[in-house]
Amino acid sequence: MVPQMARTVRNMILRLAVPSDGALHQPTLDFLRACGLGVRRPNLRRYTAEVPALPGVVVHFQRAADIGLKVEEGSADMGVVGRDRFLETRRENGSTRVVIDSLGFGNSELLIGVPEGWIDVTSVTDLVEISMEFREKGQDLRVATKYPRLVESFLLSRGVKFFSLVESSGTLEAAPAMGYADIIADISETGVTLRENRLKTIDGGSVISSEACLIGNSTLVSSNTPAMRLATALVERIEAYLEALGFYSVTANMQGDNPDFIARQVLEHGDISGLRGPTISKVYTKERDDWFAVTVIVGKERLLDVVEIFRQIGGTHRHDRHGSLLNVLATTGGHRPHRNQETQYQRHHPLL
Repeated sequence: MVPQMARTVRNMILRLAVPSDGALHQPTLDFLRACGLGVRRPNLRRYTAEVPALPGVVVHFQRAADIGLKVEEGSADMGVVGRDRFLETRRENGSTRVVIDSLGFGNSELLIGVPEGWIDVTSVTDLVEISMEFREKGQDLRVATKYPRLVESFLLSRGVKFFSLVESSGTLEAAPAMGYADIIADISETGVTLRENRLKTIDGGSVISSEACLIGNSTLVSSNTPAMRLATALVERIEAYLEALGFYSVTANMQGDNPDFIARQVLEHGDISGLRGPTISKVYTKERDDWFAVTVIVGKERLLDVVEIFRQIGGTHRHDRHGSLLNVLATTGGHRPHRNQETQYQRHHPLL
């Protein structure tokens, strides 16, 4: 039985599992830091840490392969995990849900790799024929993988019926050369490791595209009000950062009689007026008092166009030794746009 004090303390925190090893370990910490959720870990031998910006969030460092299971069994409330690993290990009708399915890092693919010597095998369709040839010889096409669930579903859906899965936790690229498998299905970011081991990818051979995602145990979080509040704050911070990646804040100096005059100039060019319109403030100088700072928030894809249009507006009204009325003072990415729309957390609220 869990002591009453331990249960009370447990109910006041949100346990977040993050990878302690592998390709997602450092990128996860970097991502949380970029979201304003930097993790403070006293030393590398300690497997718990805190997030000073969100008191009550306790970070647990776990093996990347175990995070989905830890969240499902209730050892953690939420976790950062690769989508491939989550889909491979998730429990049918379980309590774990994907809260944010794309965190923007850890991109990779689960790819089918066949020996370079199989010249006639260039697509998944060819694997259907190869597997039938193996069966005619009384054999199965042997596929080495760490993702048996995903690979079996993929091959069956593509018409490959005669195969056997060879589960392995070691280096899969060596399996065909060592003779314990004919082909492999493994995670790759660039495909370089496959080529260096005399393997090649095939058309239509991408089992799944993966990246890091945020998962949560809906049963645990929804039944714990303090944890729900912390989960809300955590998700909103992450979502704000992800939304901000697509926007830039552009600030420029413009000369005019008053703010209304400046505003009319900017608003006449709707494509540079930003999400809500320009923010205009007085610039105090020693020489003149008719300068104003204009700030607009624009999408990344419009940044250069907006800067150029600003320069064109400035150039038509004043020429000084700098050659233009307008100086682009700064362009800064990562500005959070204000939107009257529900957050991803709110959309997933019934799940959490």
